[in-house]
Amino acid sequence: MYKNIVFDLGGVVVGFDPLNYLADRFCDEALEQELFKITFASDHWRKMDAGELTREQAYAEMLHRAKQAGFFFEVQGILDDWTSMLRTKSNVVSIIKSLKRKNYQVFYLSNISRDVLNIIEQRDFWPLFDGGVASCELMVNKPSPLIYETLLERYNLNREETIFTDDNPINVKAAYDLGITAIQFQGADNLVKSLTAYGIDLSRRKVTNKDKHKHNS
Repeated sequence: MYKNIVFDLGGVVVGFDPLNYLADRFCDEALEQELFKITFASDHWRKMDAGELTREQAYAEMLHRAKQAGFFFEVQGILDDWTSMLRTKSNVVSIIKSLKRKNYQVFYLSNISRDVLNIIEQRDFWPLFDGGVASCELMVNKPSPLIYETLLERYNLNREETIFTDDNPINVKAAYDLGITAIQFQGADNLVKSLTAYGIDLSRRKVTNKDKHKHNS
């Protein structure tokens, strides 16, 4: 019986889709791939999420590499604007609210830098979480087993009672390999179907005429 549902943040609870973001900005696949390598897919970005580099340090390294490659202004624009992706996914928040109504515990497990986590912590949905682990706390990113095990140990969670969802299939496999039920996030509707398949009913009970009669009597 499942008791705990764990959500990735970027790409699941809030928007984060760098490839589509770059496609919308540049409409040039070859250029987008080069910019992706310099920014979101770079070792500097990974280290920033892990708390090994400050944002200022990571950005300086990316801009240095961008200047060498002839893409300084493009990368500067990306670094100035990319947080516009982080829009709250209201349909996923609705799922979290339904889980809370059904008395499930809800946690986050995210590769995220401290300053971006600070931004997300200000969102209205944040108090719905019973806790979580961010990569910047541990200086290690998913798919390292350490970050998953830390979540389980910190909140005394039984892995057999836990479901994890992430948009990155590598992170999903890492959870699965540790004995955690894992779902690749492919949209809110798909997540509801997957949770339902695991016996988690998120539907509200319909009020019948009999219920109304009891209420009015």
